[in-house]
Amino acid sequence: MIAKGWYWLGLIGSLLLLAVAYFYFQRQLGLDPCPLCMFQRAALVGVAFFCLIGLLTRPKKVGAKLVAFGATIFSLLGLLVAGRQVWLQHLPEDRVPECGPGLDFMLDAFPLSQVITQVFQGSGECAEVQWTWLSFSMPEWMLFIFLVMSIICLRILFSRERNYFSGALGR
Repeated sequence: MIAKGWYWLGLIGSLLLLAVAYFYFQRQLGLDPCPLCMFQRAALVGVAFFCLIGLLTRPKKVGAKLVAFGATIFSLLGLLVAGRQVWLQHLPEDRVPECGPGLDFMLDAFPLSQVITQVFQGSGECAEVQWTWLSFSMPEWMLFIFLVMSIICLRILFSRERNYFSGALGR
């Protein structure tokens, strides 16, 4: 499959995950996202954005590498955030950080750099397991999904192919 197919997969996959998170988990089940969950959603938006740019512009050479680099950065950030949340969920109960203010309040009250620092320190609500499937929590599933996305993005980024959009459309 050429990179165009991977960009379609990244775009549709990211949008589908965002839709499931909002419409099913948040609206249907009433599970409010914690700050780390919101950062994971932002990472999905970033991956979707760069995949969309790749599809719309059909970049060649350097442009294609920049698009792949952007998608890689956001998939790795998502991997980092999901990993942090999985780590928090596996802490002993007496080591779980206290619950802090909500993300909306922090964004209104503090500079962005301080918000990011506070979110990565984690809070009790980020350590709470609200949902599992096949004995894996939502952050554990997202850790796996971001790992797969990161591997695909890195493969595209470091591939030697110069024209990612060659084939039937490029002729």
